[in-house]
Amino acid sequence: MATLLMCFDAPMQSWGTRSQFASRDTATEPTKSGVVGLLAAALGIPRDADDKIKSLASLRMGVRVDREGVVEDDFHTVQNVPNTEGKNHRTATTRRFYLADALFLVGLETEEKQLLHQLLNALTHPRWPVYFGRKAFVPARPIPSSGLPGERQPITNQSLDDVLGTHPWLENQPRTLTRERSKPQDAPATWLRTIVDADPLALEVELRHDHPLSFRQQQRSYAPRAVRVSHVPLTPEMISDEAAQAGWPTLTEDARRSHQTHRDGT
Repeated sequence: MATLLMCFDAPMQSWGTRSQFASRDTATEPTKSGVVGLLAAALGIPRDADDKIKSLASLRMGVRVDREGVVEDDFHTVQNVPNTEGKNHRTATTRRFYLADALFLVGLETEEKQLLHQLLNALTHPRWPVYFGRKAFVPARPIPSSGLPGERQPITNQSLDDVLGTHPWLENQPRTLTRERSKPQDAPATWLRTIVDADPLALEVELRHDHPLSFRQQQRSYAPRAVRVSHVPLTPEMISDEAAQAGWPTLTEDARRSHQTHRDGT
C-alpha cells in the first residue's frame, strides 16, 4: 500500500453534504465527494466521465483535523431567479455556510502507486483551477504535503492509518502555537480527530452519503460511505521546532500507552 498526503489549508472552506439552492451547508471536514471533485479538476476530468470519477472515489480516504475550524454563514442575494417553468424571475436570498480557519491532513491509500504519482503531478500542475468547495476558497499553501522540510515526501509507503498517527502536525500559525493557556477553556488540544474510510460491516462506524458516482449536471448521484471517527495523540515526534519552542504540550507517556492499548484492542 502507498498513501498520498495532502494539506487542505485556507481561510475558508466549504464541504457541502445536503446543500440546496436556498441553503448551502458545510461539513466540519472534507467530504469524499469534495476531495474527488478537486482531484478531477486537477486531472482535467469532465463531469460526465463517470467511470473515472468512480475510479477516484474507490481510493481509501482518511482525514486528520490538525486545526478545527469554525462554522460561519452569510447571505447572498441572487437576482433574476426563474421558477420551475422558467418564468416570473425574482430576487432570492440564499444562506451559505462555510468553515473558517480550518486545517486538514488528507490521505489517499491504494495499491496503485503509479496512480498516486499521477495525482501528485496533477496537484502540482493542475489542468483546471482547484479550490475547497467554492471557487473563491483557494488553497493557502501547496496541497501536496511533505511534512517538515526535507524529511518526508507527499507519497509514502506507510498505510493510511499509520501515517495519520505519525505525520508531522501541519499547524503553522503563531497565534495558535503561542495562544494564552491560563484558562482551562484555552488549554490546547492534545488529540487530533480522524475520519477514515472503514468496512461497512465493522463495529462503531458511521455512514456518510458523500461517495460520488456521477457529477453530471442535474444528475449528480452519491452512495453511502462508512467511516470510523477516532482520535490520534499529538506526540512529541509530530511537533515542529517552532511549536516545541512555544511550549505546546503533548500527551504524557501514560496517556500515549493508554491510547495505543485502546487502538490495538488489548
